[in-house]
Amino acid sequence: MKRSVRWTIAALVSLLVASAVSAEGFINRNDGILDIEAVAETGFVKVWFHEIQIGENDDVIDYVNEGGQEILFPFSRFTTELTIADRHTVIFLYQPLEISTQVRFDEPQTVDGVTFGDGGVEGVNLTYGFPFYRTSYLYDFAASDRLELAAGISLQLRNASIRFESADGTEIAISQDLGPVPIIKIRGEYIFDGDRIPGAFVGLEADGFYASSAFINGAEFDFTGSIFDASLRAGFEPVTGMEVFLNFRALGGGASGTRPDENRDFWSQSRSGFTDNFLVSTSLTLGARLK
Repeated sequence: MKRSVRWTIAALVSLLVASAVSAEGFINRNDGILDIEAVAETGFVKVWFHEIQIGENDDVIDYVNEGGQEILFPFSRFTTELTIADRHTVIFLYQPLEISTQVRFDEPQTVDGVTFGDGGVEGVNLTYGFPFYRTSYLYDFAASDRLELAAGISLQLRNASIRFESADGTEIAISQDLGPVPIIKIRGEYIFDGDRIPGAFVGLEADGFYASSAFINGAEFDFTGSIFDASLRAGFEPVTGMEVFLNFRALGGGASGTRPDENRDFWSQSRSGFTDNFLVSTSLTLGARLK
């Protein structure tokens, strides 16, 4: 079991136990100006489309059909929220995401000037690492205890590490990148009235971004970048201060552009300036929110 999944399960169990021992809620015991929430989710992700090309004259790699990403992979998320005066919310999110596979290419494939595979004889290890950190601000326009209608902005820190390595370790291609990404964010939630299912709620959350300039993308050269992260969740409050929910999420995006040779600052960056990468995935998770 991957370490991130173990951490998520441990966090969910800890949140449930902590909330169960307090009938008033574990974190926020008083009706003050500040409220803190902690959220953890665990489940699986399915990649539906994922292609990458590193090097303008090199091969387009289909991760799903050629790279072993046709199966399910572990998925988790961790969030902390601070709400001020019931209207202003600051959110910090950590989203680990690393998909590691091992395949034998039926045909030689060239990535960043390096050729892998020899008629299905040579094994290749593929790692697609794209964990990210995101800080968001939301303003709730609905003055209601049962309804949230909020909008705001996010700043995401992309932390990409993409690797192709022959099984014998003789050939490797690496493309790594770190940089800020501005995002627009909306969120809504409705808590149903009634005691049949205590605290039953449905919620929608979406983060999105598209830009094609260096200034907005936070890069030193022009390229097109996009991200979408939208989810629908439903849950209830089995004990005071603890909500459990099921969450369906669509997550994806990509980037395409050519980096000038003089902008290659690190040896772990791709040697070929051209990169084109796009991902579409969905996930299903079980989560808990501690209030």
